[in-house]
Amino acid sequence: MRHDKLGRELELIILLTRNADYTAQDLCEKLGVTRRNLYYYLDFLRYAGFEVIKHGYYYRLGRRSRFFIRLREGIDFTENEAVFIRRLLERADENNPLVPHLKAKLDRFYDFRITNDPHLQTRLAHNVEKLIDAIKFKSVVLLRNYSSPHSRTVTDRFVEPFELMNGNNDVRCYEILSGMNKTFKVARMGDVEPVDATWGNEAKHRRVFTDVFMFSGEEQFGIDLLLGQLSRNLFAEEYPQAADCLAPAADSRWHLHIDVCSYTGIGRFVLGLYDDIEVLGDAGFKAYLKAKINHFKDC
Repeated sequence: MRHDKLGRELELIILLTRNADYTAQDLCEKLGVTRRNLYYYLDFLRYAGFEVIKHGYYYRLGRRSRFFIRLREGIDFTENEAVFIRRLLERADENNPLVPHLKAKLDRFYDFRITNDPHLQTRLAHNVEKLIDAIKFKSVVLLRNYSSPHSRTVTDRFVEPFELMNGNNDVRCYEILSGMNKTFKVARMGDVEPVDATWGNEAKHRRVFTDVFMFSGEEQFGIDLLLGQLSRNLFAEEYPQAADCLAPAADSRWHLHIDVCSYTGIGRFVLGLYDDIEVLGDAGFKAYLKAKINHFKDC
C-alpha cells in the first residue's frame, strides 16, 4: 500500500539523519525492504530535493538539502553560531539532562564528528571555529604543532584554508611553504593561530574531488557514454547516487555524462560491459581504453 511505502520513506529519512553510519544492507534490514526497493526510495528522496550522500559504503542525508533548508529557514544557526554553542555546552553541567540532548542534536545537524574526550572536543571546536573565520575572511593561519604520520614530524604550517570537508574533520588548504594544496586533519592540529595576512594565492587553490567510483583528485574529466538497457540498469543499481547523470537517448539507450577523477573506475565499468556501451568521450578516455584493450591482446 502507498501508506506503507510512505512510512518507509519517512523512516529512511529519520535513519539517514541520525548521527550514525548505515550501509545499504543496514538500511534494507532496518526497513525490511530489498536493495532494489531501497534504491527506489533513495531516488525518490533525490527527486524530492534531498542531498543523498554516499561516503564509501555509508549513506546519509546532507544538511544542505533543499528540504532541510526550507524546514530550518529562519531558525537555523550559522557555522560560527553552532560551534560557539557546542563549546558552551562543553562547559555546562553534565547532570543537566538537556546538555547531552542538545549536544546530540548539534552533532547530528552540524556534522560534529568528534570524540567523547571533553578536552579534545574543546580543542577541536576551537580549531574549527578559527578555520571557519579564516575561510570567511580569506586569512592566513598557522597550524601549530601539526602531526604528520607520513613524514613522522610535528611542525608548524602556514596555510590558506579554503574548504572544510568530511563533517569538519578535514580542511583543504594551500600550504605557503611547499606551494601545494593539501588536506589537513583537524584532530592533528595542536592549535590554529590567526596570522595578520590575507590570502595571496587564491588563484592556486584547488579543491579535491571524489567521484562516484571513490577515486579522488584535484582534476575532473567529463565522460560521455551511451548505455544500453543492461549497462544502464547495472549503473543505476551500483551507483544510485549518480542516477541524475543518466538521461534517455534514442534507440532505447541512455546518455551518461559524469565527471571522474580517474579513468580507472569508469574504465573498469565500461570494459566489463563493452558490447553494451558506446564511448562518446572524452579523447583521453578513448585513448585509455584503447591502450587497455591492446594490452589485453598482448597478454
